Parts: sequence; C-alpha cells; structure tokens
Amino acid sequence: MEISGIISAIVIGTVIGVLGRLVVPGRQHIGVLWTIVVGIVAAFVGTALAAALGVADTRGVDWIQWLFQIALAAGGVAALSRVKALR
Repeated sequence: MEISGIISAIVIGTVIGVLGRLVVPGRQHIGVLWTIVVGIVAAFVGTALAAALGVADTRGVDWIQWLFQIALAAGGVAALSRVKALR
C-alpha cells in the first residue's frame, strides 16, 4: 500500500467514524482517536462486505457501500462506548 492509500484510508476512516458517531444517540465515552480507528476498520470491513455482495462498484456514488460503512461504524462506536463506560 502506498502512502497516498494510507492517507486516503485515514481521511475516509475519519469521515466514516464521525458519521457513525453522529448516528449513535447520546454521549459517547470514547475519544477522537478511537473514533478514527473505528471508522478506518468500518471502512475496510464495509468495503469488503459490499464487494462480497456485489454492490461495491456501481455507477456514480456507492451509496450502499457508504451505508454499510456508516452502520458498521455506528455499531463499533456504540459497542466501544459501552465498554469504556463500564470501566
């Protein structure tokens, strides 16, 4: 993976993490770095899931792929927030 790919993954992961965090109601007990990490993981897993279902490459914006990524990020933010709140 080239440096531009890594930077792209960080930027896209940040956007996905923030969108996922906005979907989850209430206050989350995680920091910005955890939000970015959850977003990066959700972006990769969401892309893989969309590719497995055959909806990763469509004409125009890949809305279904974005929905998978945001839903996974929201689930990750909610799960991590619950774990952090228990500590």
